[in-house]
Amino acid sequence: MTDHKQPTVGSVALSVALYTLARLALVVVVAAIIMGVGALVGVEVPLLVAAVFGVLIALPLGMVMFKSLRLRVNGQIAAVDAARKQRHDDLQSRLRGSD
Repeated sequence: MTDHKQPTVGSVALSVALYTLARLALVVVVAAIIMGVGALVGVEVPLLVAAVFGVLIALPLGMVMFKSLRLRVNGQIAAVDAARKQRHDDLQSRLRGSD
């Protein structure tokens, strides 16, 4: 992660939303390409079939294309989780009286 400030739950949610939208857009683009190629060769591809193949093709493609987004989300989640664990451990320590 390049910025040094602690990620918040809100920033993690924003990153997850961005990653999700990018993956969904990729599915739409792949499905549109499938339908367009089908139309070019004179085959009518049903929308549902194009969508299913779009999902199947976009799954591995998105992992490669959006690797930096995925790694950012994973890093932010790990940082938020580590901060939560630290707060929990601090609270437990104070409750035991071992400041």
